[in-house]
Amino acid sequence: MKEEVEQKGIEEKLEQEVDELEKARAEADEYLEQLQRSQAEFANYKKRIEREREDFVSLASAALIAKLLPVLDDCERALQTVPHNLRGLTWVEGIALIERRLRMTLEQEGLTEIEAMGKKFDPELHHAAVREETTEYEEDEIISELQKGYTLHDKVLRPSMVRVAARPTDESIEQT
Repeated sequence: MKEEVEQKGIEEKLEQEVDELEKARAEADEYLEQLQRSQAEFANYKKRIEREREDFVSLASAALIAKLLPVLDDCERALQTVPHNLRGLTWVEGIALIERRLRMTLEQEGLTEIEAMGKKFDPELHHAAVREETTEYEEDEIISELQKGYTLHDKVLRPSMVRVAARPTDESIEQT
């Protein structure tokens, strides 16, 4: 009987030890789960911060490039208006070199000119400053470009300002 009591005591102690071990194992599993969640959250945080940093740099770059576009436009206009007798002068060639370098630098940063002439009007890429009634061009065909448009990494930075063909109305045909 004494042996049975001792045996029951040992079994109860063993069950208590097993229970404590299971509790400790469950607690360790919970801590491991929390650690894994924390690591995943931290990895996601790092990725989000990196994306936000890249977006910020991209936005800052886009803002600077947008401010430089009028300078590029001015260089182009200046070169287009140089009289033929002055074209060979070194200062004119210098302006042409500055314009080419500026354009090349902006292109290296991802700037691309939007093609407009002869294309169909696309409101995503073009801004219709004038709709001109004509039979010489197809409906919504771009007749001329008033200001060049540009994309930066496939996003429209500045739409092309264009003249667009429109079919004459019956009223305008009668007036001519």
